[in-house]
Amino acid sequence: MSQRTTILVVDDEAEVRQVLAEYLGARDYDVIGAADAAEARALLARQSVDLALIDIHMPGEDGLSLSRHARERYPALGIVILTSASTVVDRIVGLEVGADDYVSKPFDPRELLARIKSVLRRAAAPATEQSQEPARRVRMGRCVLDLAAHRLFDENGAEVSLSALEYDLLKAFAEHPNEALSRERILNLTRQREWEPFDRSVDLRVMRLRKKIEPDPQNPRYIRTIRNAGYVFVAQAEQG
Repeated sequence: MSQRTTILVVDDEAEVRQVLAEYLGARDYDVIGAADAAEARALLARQSVDLALIDIHMPGEDGLSLSRHARERYPALGIVILTSASTVVDRIVGLEVGADDYVSKPFDPRELLARIKSVLRRAAAPATEQSQEPARRVRMGRCVLDLAAHRLFDENGAEVSLSALEYDLLKAFAEHPNEALSRERILNLTRQREWEPFDRSVDLRVMRLRKKIEPDPQNPRYIRTIRNAGYVFVAQAEQG
């Protein structure tokens, strides 16, 4: 019997938590709820959670701060933020701090379910593909990407947290060195075909990765922007 997926719903509105618990519970997910960030932190620390749905606007610590904490502490955790439909800045910042996706309130539960399934598929992909991955380490700026282990390490050997989507993006660059990749090609290579080619998410993910691998993110040397073409990973001599 396979273990059921556990979803954490973090929202200060009890009605939202109840509706999602009933809807997702009826679809074979185990759902737990938290009314604020402090309760969510405690739940994440004491039990295994596969995906968190986090409302951005909550009393006390907001959802963006919680998302940043969760991404740093639990790299494999899927994170979907819930935002107001009109708040574009929140969605952008949410992606910058490590969320995998977002859904605007008020949301259609069917759309939310589709987003949840998409994020869970991405998170599960490294585990299912790992046995087929050749043992290979690729130097990327000040870091090394271990394709077999699906992990990124800095110059001191410490692991750098990556979301599933960020790993997919680094893997795409590593497998296509010195080749300009358009946004559309990147989305295809990272299996994100449900997003538009000119979605800002690609640019935001690249910006986030530059902060992790570039010695000077403001003057990137290894993931460069090619005008009217996209992005190119400049491969270094040490690979293997």
